[in-house]
Amino acid sequence: MRSPMLAAAGLLSLALTSGCALTKSSVEQAGGGPADSGPLKGVTVNVASKNFTEQLLLCEITAQRLESQGAPVKRTCGMSGSNAVRAAVTSGSVDMYWEYTGTGWLALRLQGSLTDPGAVYKKVSALDKAKHGVVWLPPAAANNTYAVAVKKETARKLGVSTLSDYAGLVAKDPKNAGFCGASEFFGRDDGWPQLQEKYGFRLPKREVAELAEGPIYNAVAKGNPCNFGEVFATDGRIPALGLTLLKDDRKFFPPYNLSLNVRGAVLEKHPQIRTAMEPVSSLLTTAELQRLNARIDVDGKRPEEVAHQWLSANKLK
Repeated sequence: MRSPMLAAAGLLSLALTSGCALTKSSVEQAGGGPADSGPLKGVTVNVASKNFTEQLLLCEITAQRLESQGAPVKRTCGMSGSNAVRAAVTSGSVDMYWEYTGTGWLALRLQGSLTDPGAVYKKVSALDKAKHGVVWLPPAAANNTYAVAVKKETARKLGVSTLSDYAGLVAKDPKNAGFCGASEFFGRDDGWPQLQEKYGFRLPKREVAELAEGPIYNAVAKGNPCNFGEVFATDGRIPALGLTLLKDDRKFFPPYNLSLNVRGAVLEKHPQIRTAMEPVSSLLTTAELQRLNARIDVDGKRPEEVAHQWLSANKLK
């Protein structure tokens, strides 16, 4: 399964053998623990996540939000990969985690167009509920899909704001259209070959550089060896390094909108979970997650600290 972004090395080193990257003491220091009263008082739930920055943050946001409603929460943050956390939910080992609609599409082996976010969510949520009893709550606007990034100053200088603009730049000035990507992106169905086909351009191989995922962001920021590069749309390094995303004006990249996946049996018994999480989902935009992820990956804050401050600032604690 595709992991939408890389975890900070420091965070990964904190992962426990049980799969949880957040310790009880650090959570308590950030203001965790169930409230004395609330609509979920006494409802014990297990919140899980995958093991990269954004997922660790979402796990903690969810846990603290439910605790503010009175629920005792067990954290299983930082599980190894999509398959592991999904199996834990479908088996009943954990109760909920945040998943991406595009990842769900692949996991459920759905076929057809992946361009309409609403249609993707509708098909994924209907099939997963029917086959596995997993409910996908209404998705957030945040879309952690693939994207093409460029330094803001470079974009202004070259007059490029969309992928169609980029195709035009390739045609007239391929040297300034140099592109960096990871090996996976160059071989994916939603990657480089099909992107070129969709937008009708062909960048000379001498202007294409294959890098590891992490270094692409700095390479684009420095313009060496490329001005443009493949990124994940909610990565905190995008605003931190002064990058901007080219608009996918022909809707090539599939949607990876976030949805809290909850076991149907748990939600049926405790519908207050849906009510409690609705305001969280409504606030999670791509730009907001970029900002929050940057506080962890760039500023060195812990996920539970960032979650606590964000929930408090939005009056959700």
